[in-house]
Amino acid sequence: MPESIVPASSTPADAALLLEVAELVVSALNLEVAAADVQADQPLYGDGLGLASIDILEIALGVSKSYGLQLRDGQDDNHDIFHSLRRLSDHIHAHPRLWRADWQHAGCRPYA
Repeated sequence: MPESIVPASSTPADAALLLEVAELVVSALNLEVAAADVQADQPLYGDGLGLASIDILEIALGVSKSYGLQLRDGQDDNHDIFHSLRRLSDHIHAHPRLWRADWQHAGCRPYA
């Protein structure tokens, strides 16, 4: 199984998206951890952040509201998408047509 859905890079834009998605996760779940302290490759389930399936549903709702991506229960690739913060961020990054226009309108620099 691949390490991530989209090859990860170390560009500042990727780091910015990782932090943005970490902030979304922390906020959506009211976690008592700083977004910057969430490890990008740490599993979201089980021994990682310790999230349960109901938590993943909350994250999916936040992703839908923030990025326009519809992540539904029962999708074949959900396990891969929600494996870690990096994989979730990579999935969002791989579907920019849904959110990039609003993001650019807000004055942010587009990803390469």
